[in-house]
Order: sequence, then C-alpha cells, then structure tokens
Amino acid sequence: MMIGGSRLRRLGWAVVLGATFALFLALTFQVRTVKSEVVRAERQIVALERETSRLETEFETRSNQRQLSDWNAVDFGYQAPRADQYLENERQLASLGSLPGPGAPSPIRVARAIDEGELPAMVNPLTGIAELAAKDDEVAGEKESGRSLTADVRGSLGQRLAAGVSFQPGAEIAQ
Repeated sequence: MMIGGSRLRRLGWAVVLGATFALFLALTFQVRTVKSEVVRAERQIVALERETSRLETEFETRSNQRQLSDWNAVDFGYQAPRADQYLENERQLASLGSLPGPGAPSPIRVARAIDEGELPAMVNPLTGIAELAAKDDEVAGEKESGRSLTADVRGSLGQRLAAGVSFQPGAEIAQ
C-alpha cells in the first residue's frame, strides 16, 4: 500500500505542477494581450491628438482666410488669377519680351534710383517748417558744397500732402 500511496502522491504533484504551469501560460498570454491593447490604445490616442491638432490648425486657417478675404475686399482689392492670364507655352512667354509695335505706349516705370543730392528737404508735418539735418558746424560744410538744408514750405498738412513733389535736382515743391 505504501507503494500505491507514494505513486499517487507523485502523480498528484505532477498534476498540480502541470495545472500551475498551464495557468501561468494562460496568465502570461492574457497579460501580453492586455499590453498590446494598451499600446494600440496609446497609438490611437496619439493619432487622435494629431488629428485634433490638424483640425484646429485648419479651423484657424479657414477663419484667417475669412478675415483675409474681408481685408482684401475692403482694403486691397486683389483678385484671383483668371484662366486667360496663364501662359500656355514658352512662345507666349517669349512674346512678352518682344519689342513694342509702332504707336505702342511707352512702358510704365514704377521705380527710379534717387541720388543723394535729389532728396527733398525733410519737413515737419506739424509745423510745415523744414528741419535742419545737421549741427551748426556741419551747416557750414553743407553751404560750401552748395546744398541747401531748408526749403520754403507753406500751407496746411493736407495741402502739402496733396501737392505734387518732383524729385528732379533743383526742383521746388509744387503748391
């Protein structure tokens, strides 16, 4: 009988050890499953945060577009290019650089370099009197070179702003 009891005891321990190992494996797989679900949820959270940030940026951009559109309508008057304003090929681009035909108006020039001697005198907008740009010892040097530091400017600010200004050497301010 002793032989049967010790075998039964060994068999019982083997069954308990096998069941414990099976439960350990099941628990390990369960932990890995939960861990992978947590990682997947964290990735979804990061993706949703990025999407939220993108949507917030798009919303701000669209609201800025409305503001820019309002500013454009009131202040600037810019318009989107039309289809006929685009060039189809290189020949059209090259034709833009060709010489003007007979009777064509001269091209519009919008900028010109101004020599230092051509600058008009600095005028105080409140008083209408030309300001001196140099100290007394520098005034003597300017007088020797023939340049005048003051200009005879009269009238209200509105009149001075409406008056035409010529940037030609020796030209006076039109009143």
